[in-house]
Amino acid sequence: MIDYYEVKSQPITKLMVWQAYRKVRANKGSSGIDKMTWEFLDNNLKTQLYQLWNRMTSGTYFPKAVKEVSIKKSDGGERKLGIPTLLDRIAQEVVKTHLEAIVEPKFHQSSFGYRPKRSCHEAVAQSSKNCFGHDFVIDLDIKSFFDKIDQELLMQTIVHYCKDKWIILYIERWLKAGIIQQDGCYIDRVTGTPQGGVISPLIANLFMHVCFDKWMERNHPEKPFERYADDIVVHCKTEKQAIFVLKQIRQRLAKCKLELHPIKTKIVNLRGKSVETYAKKYDFLGFTIRPQWCKIKGRGMLMPSIFISNKSEKGILAKFKAMQIHKRRIPIEELAKDLRPIIRGIINYYGKFSKGHLRFICHQLNVRILKWVKWEKGLYKMRALEWLRGKFKTNSQLFPHWLLVNP
Repeated sequence: MIDYYEVKSQPITKLMVWQAYRKVRANKGSSGIDKMTWEFLDNNLKTQLYQLWNRMTSGTYFPKAVKEVSIKKSDGGERKLGIPTLLDRIAQEVVKTHLEAIVEPKFHQSSFGYRPKRSCHEAVAQSSKNCFGHDFVIDLDIKSFFDKIDQELLMQTIVHYCKDKWIILYIERWLKAGIIQQDGCYIDRVTGTPQGGVISPLIANLFMHVCFDKWMERNHPEKPFERYADDIVVHCKTEKQAIFVLKQIRQRLAKCKLELHPIKTKIVNLRGKSVETYAKKYDFLGFTIRPQWCKIKGRGMLMPSIFISNKSEKGILAKFKAMQIHKRRIPIEELAKDLRPIIRGIINYYGKFSKGHLRFICHQLNVRILKWVKWEKGLYKMRALEWLRGKFKTNSQLFPHWLLVNP
């Protein structure tokens, strides 16, 4: 009989490792530098998890280097990710689950990123709500946040909040684990925590809790803010106040060895009086918050409203273009089956506050589906449109976006 609660020198049970495996397995993900696949791990699960548990409980577990992977950013740059091995991700999940139970109750109410039962939509809704009483916004962007975190300060933060020596031991080893670059070269990591690791979002959140959240609570309790990882919005009432607070935040982050992005960080004037000229809107988590004329009791007023951002809209349209829908030689039912999860995901996220803002995207998708009809059926535009509208009359829910924009 397997004793799932058996422990050794470190208080880690087999059940903790097994539960961590199930969470990481559900997220799938690619292999690390050892090229171990999920298929291999599933076929050798009992042996591999026992060996991992045995090494973690005896203190002899040492993580492998992370694999560097580059992904394209929406602004044209690249983001470097560090992908741990599958077993290292499982080990990180064991530590994350334990540490999260300790620090989660201490996090600030205005911190939303990578936290259980908290969402992007809650952060955006709160940001829009706070704009009603505050005409100015400081849109903060920390330059290369995950790569620039000072490891010594980070470890001091972790030691302050968590006294479990095995947690401190393994986090320190993960931070010191090297990087295998894309050309195969090995380099040591001296700063930061790699994006792509299971534990990285939690410890980065804890670091920002000390560097920013608690500092704001202590020094500027009257100024509301929203933080999603390193994406931060601070609300101020006047231009003078916004300039002063931004200067103080810059100094505070410099003490924590972090730097604000000189271009992306800016002051936004939504509807207040100012000497200087500022942007009139700001982007937050894929949405744009900007003033819109509204009639209230017969009077026209500028009210903060939430829209899909131009960057998000361009990204969605670029994704549809890359899919080359018109070149697929399959029945329309199969085409709809392939597109349905993507369309629903877009509507569920970006249509949370108003689905009317998605009409242009839905129209462009209809154009691409019409092009598919022309290629697949060999019809000219008007005949293809008649055929597609016939499908709509037969089954108006074939494509989810047809509920918003008819073909």
